[in-house]
Amino acid sequence: MHDIRALRADPAAFDADLARRGLAPVAQQLLSWDEERRQAQTALQEKQARRKTLAREIGILKRTGEESSALEAEGVAIRVEMEALEERVAYLEGESATILASLPNRLDPSVPDGADETANVVQHVWGTPREFAFTARQHFELGEALGQMDFGTASKLSGARFVVLRGALARMARALGQFMLDQHSDENGYVETQVPVLVNDAAMYGTDKLPKFSDQSFRTEDGRWLIPTAEVPLTASVAGDILEASTLPRRMTALSQCFRSEAGSAGRDVRGMLRQHQFEKVEMVSITTPEESEAEHERMTRCAEKILEKLGVPYRRILLCAGDTGFGAAKTFDLEAWLPGQAAWREISSCSNTRDFQARRMNARFRPQGGGSPVFVHTLNGSGLAVGRTLIAVMENGQNEDGSITVPEVLRPYMGGLERIG
Repeated sequence: MHDIRALRADPAAFDADLARRGLAPVAQQLLSWDEERRQAQTALQEKQARRKTLAREIGILKRTGEESSALEAEGVAIRVEMEALEERVAYLEGESATILASLPNRLDPSVPDGADETANVVQHVWGTPREFAFTARQHFELGEALGQMDFGTASKLSGARFVVLRGALARMARALGQFMLDQHSDENGYVETQVPVLVNDAAMYGTDKLPKFSDQSFRTEDGRWLIPTAEVPLTASVAGDILEASTLPRRMTALSQCFRSEAGSAGRDVRGMLRQHQFEKVEMVSITTPEESEAEHERMTRCAEKILEKLGVPYRRILLCAGDTGFGAAKTFDLEAWLPGQAAWREISSCSNTRDFQARRMNARFRPQGGGSPVFVHTLNGSGLAVGRTLIAVMENGQNEDGSITVPEVLRPYMGGLERIG
């Protein structure tokens, strides 16, 4: 959500930020409505004051037996005018709120211009893609050959974009989630949290998933939503709160099932586990002060990177351009893992600083240590990591010519010492 005062202060800059995302200007319309609303509210206050004065005067006339019909008629006319003004104010507030809720976050100045992913900027690369003496296979070829990745049964049960894992691959997926949680809670200072996977409208709206992404989420018949990521309940856990500055930053992590309808993705990544309706992800969320959010963004991204480094998966960090930055983000780093079966870099994590965009929508604030009025917190979220995509990366990078998969050393304690799946 945006602060109308910031728009008033520099409407040209506001529209310029929208233009970077390929959106039309809205400042003039919003400011016009804002001015009309303020004038209507002023007129309403004046009429309320006049109506109170009339009530007193009419009371005096009635007590003295004098004629009061003219004043009573004026009072009736004022009431009609007040109702019209109240309706107009409500309409203007509603229209403005609808537009403001539909507008994306303002971009950080460091975000590069560009219309789509082709303008994204590689920040750095870690690791060297392995050279194979054989033709590298994709994860679904490896998994199906092992008899441990079953898309046919999943389709029979649920339809397309689901998978059944069995045996050592199922255990590896579990191991990955546990390993990530241990790293984030034991080494990175995040508090492990279990969260509901069903949330209400307020939680989805506060974390900018509604109304923009309603078509990409699943809704139950009783009006709740299956979470697209644990970002939603973790971030919304501070909705409406006034936190003490001494308790910040607040860092939370959760492993949860996630659900997405994948609307608009027909024909993309149809085979395999890259794009599923249901998947597991370890999420990181930070609640912090405006002064610390940029440093927290870098810290969070490094936490995700270290997971890939310990697993031995080559990756690169990408700074997303204006046209590819998500709706709620001011700035986003994507981590892309090297998948030798595809001979391509594919997204495995996305770490975003939303600044006070979500906080304004859910009214989450903190009380400054030096005193003063409460201030909106800054919220950040990042994948640390997507379990299914990490499983894919480990499988493809650890594959052997005989179709077996070497288990990364850091996962072996979670898998009973198993060194190879085959």
